[in-house]
Amino acid sequence: MKRLWKLEIRLENTSNKALYLQIADAIIDDIKKGRLKKGDLLPSTRTLSTLLNVNRNTVVRALTILITEQWLVSVERKGIFVAHTISQDSPVKSIEPLLERQETDLLLNNNIVFDNGYPDSKIVPIAELARAYRQIFNRSAKWQMMGYGSELGDSKFITHIANMLNHQRGMNVAEKNICITRGGQMAIFMIAHSLLTKGDYILVENPGYNSAWEAFKHAGANLIPIHVDDQGIVTSEIIEQLKTNKRIKAIYLTPHHQFPTTVTLSLKRRLEIIELSNQYGFTVIEDDYDNEFHYNTRPILPLCSHINLENYIYIGTLSKVVAPSLRIGYLVTSKTSLIKKVSKLRKIIDIQGDRIMELAILELIKEGIIKKHIKKATIHYKEKRDYTYSLLKHYLDQSTHFTLPEGGLAFWIKLNRTIDFKNFCALLTSKGVDIVNPNEYYLDHSSNGLRVSFGRLTKEDLEKGIKIIAECLNQELYS
Repeated sequence: MKRLWKLEIRLENTSNKALYLQIADAIIDDIKKGRLKKGDLLPSTRTLSTLLNVNRNTVVRALTILITEQWLVSVERKGIFVAHTISQDSPVKSIEPLLERQETDLLLNNNIVFDNGYPDSKIVPIAELARAYRQIFNRSAKWQMMGYGSELGDSKFITHIANMLNHQRGMNVAEKNICITRGGQMAIFMIAHSLLTKGDYILVENPGYNSAWEAFKHAGANLIPIHVDDQGIVTSEIIEQLKTNKRIKAIYLTPHHQFPTTVTLSLKRRLEIIELSNQYGFTVIEDDYDNEFHYNTRPILPLCSHINLENYIYIGTLSKVVAPSLRIGYLVTSKTSLIKKVSKLRKIIDIQGDRIMELAILELIKEGIIKKHIKKATIHYKEKRDYTYSLLKHYLDQSTHFTLPEGGLAFWIKLNRTIDFKNFCALLTSKGVDIVNPNEYYLDHSSNGLRVSFGRLTKEDLEKGIKIIAECLNQELYS
């Protein structure tokens, strides 16, 4: 066994690349050049941090990435070694950490990207997650986790989700009616193909979530757009549709923070939708995609917590809480017959979920790390929200209208006049800023607003980006 007492790693303080990525790239480069060979033992994290004059956590993060990417292996009580499976004559692989790949994919020509409202992967508890993985693999009965499990998810994880929904969100769900999914989008897809058949109709918010629409259309359903105002989805339009269409099977809602406008569905309309669902027999599909990020008061309880609602499906996700790349979501339904269909479909798609990931997240929940992270993230995002609001007031107050959102990771900006968003988006891109074309949020007409997210951007990029948006908006409005 060869101990490497010194590694020649040069860090560039002027580089745009983070220090932990520079360390990871340098180690990979040494492996490819043959300086580090299969089975070589690396210096301890403490030794490396002293050698490189960086914080030990920076070294731990770099090595965690390399272990995840399978360049290195960690052996309990022995150390970290160069993996034996490495091909030393293959081309150098560009390192991108697992938890930042989605973010990297969105960076187009180094432009500032205002996305749909993704969380900040830089605050992910990656070291704690890696430790939870190691703890799971160190258990005496770890071999039992390597076989097939239930297609609905790990039973212990399901028990926790049921307890969380019943105690924190006022619901009354049975564990047998829960399915763990690889994120909220998979839940929507399985619901679409388990609930809807060709020719069915589904009511959707307009503006709304395009990716959900695509799942419903893929199942053969027809979409009926219902407008959204400052109180949420307009129930008078729902009533008109129900009177004339007998094949309305469901309604898809994002009532907590409506996507993309961020408004909260009013209590009056919540009660009306529950009454209409029971009267006409359609299913309420409630997508509670960002329940945790609420800043001023406690989160509004889901529609599905109402004792009188008979037919519902509830969708939640932990991907925004932990990291977008870690696909953990769930669906809950009042219909036992539907969960059976979901179970059969899951076996066709995926056999089962990521049991190891579920157990790792459960470990973090039991240790209180997820709760601590949510508290930290909420403070982090509230500060960003308030800062973004001050920028919008400074740069866009004269040409737009917006309100301070009570939750979520984005603002909805209404324009005082209509513009051509295709030209506007092209102009922004040429100036170094990318946004989602707001017309993608609408089914029946062009948008009069745009969504400005703040979750992942730095304060510097937020100010620069919003300033450019204001300049281009004025150019479009008054050209």
